[in-house]
Amino acid sequence: MEHLPKISEAELAVIQVIWKQSPMTAGEIIQALEKEHDWSPKTIRTLLNRLVQKEAISSYQEKGKLHTYTALVSQEDYMQSETKSLLNRFYGAAFKPLLVNFIKEEKLSAEDIDELKQLLDDKTESSHRKDK
Repeated sequence: MEHLPKISEAELAVIQVIWKQSPMTAGEIIQALEKEHDWSPKTIRTLLNRLVQKEAISSYQEKGKLHTYTALVSQEDYMQSETKSLLNRFYGAAFKPLLVNFIKEEKLSAEDIDELKQLLDDKTESSHRKDK
């Protein structure tokens, strides 16, 4: 994963719309965001332009058609980067304290707990295979 651009909260709202359905025109993005935010179309276009400048999204225009936007940064890569940043800022890159805090504070369903157990079991098996 290469260096990812720093994305503000407002820009994140924009790129999340694009991640859901890409490619999208500016009009489609504006329509989707107007339902959730009290932003003018001009504000949304400004956010789109910032994301293009940061190379988080691309913009292209086919002959006579509207500008179309596509994400250049994947949601998975962005989430991994933000998770690492959070770990570094609050936990000194130590994952265990974050996980312990999450489990203590979060209300988890039986299904959530089973899924976490399965992930830990898979991780344990993977670790054992590497040790051999």
